[in-house]
Amino acid sequence: MRKMNCWEFKLCERQLGGKNEKEFGVCPVALAIEFNKTNNGVNAGRYCWNVKDSFCEYQAHGTFAQKNDICEQCDFMKIVKEEEGLDFVK
Repeated sequence: MRKMNCWEFKLCERQLGGKNEKEFGVCPVALAIEFNKTNNGVNAGRYCWNVKDSFCEYQAHGTFAQKNDICEQCDFMKIVKEEEGLDFVK
């Protein structure tokens, strides 16, 4: 079974070629090739909490340290953690 990337789960359409790319710009997560294939995702699509200035709910969230508490409450991140057996670093 193929695992979803954040833009598929959140339906933000801010990935390259997404319908909101022109209006809102591409999310840095969809460009973060250093995390390509992490958790079997595309770029940082399943590792978005570690990408600076990533977007969620159309709000930019800053650094990992600033985002960590917000991301722990994210439904998508809960799914990723469960699927991958991951824990957040505090």
